[in-house]
Amino acid sequence: MDGRENLYPLRTDAKMHTVELLEQAIALAGQCGIGVRQDWFGGATAGACEFQGRRWIFIDLALSPREQLDQVLDALRDSPQLQTIELPPRLHAVLKLPKAA
Repeated sequence: MDGRENLYPLRTDAKMHTVELLEQAIALAGQCGIGVRQDWFGGATAGACEFQGRRWIFIDLALSPREQLDQVLDALRDSPQLQTIELPPRLHAVLKLPKAA
């Protein structure tokens, strides 16, 4: 054993944590009335926009899970509906929102 065996579970756990947060963030976007489209955009600019009176997040599947999560979090921070929804603690922490008074 050279010590490297213990590193791989940590990497998997971190990736799973990010993927779980991404899934929660996508579900939250839907609760906020934001449409979500996940597709292969080949690294082209993706993110949030408004189309036909509805907000959308276009998530590029060519990006890493962390980069995809960042796209969704950026769009969620601008959503006024976010203040009316109870968030899971980990998602609240990564959104870096002020605590409600």
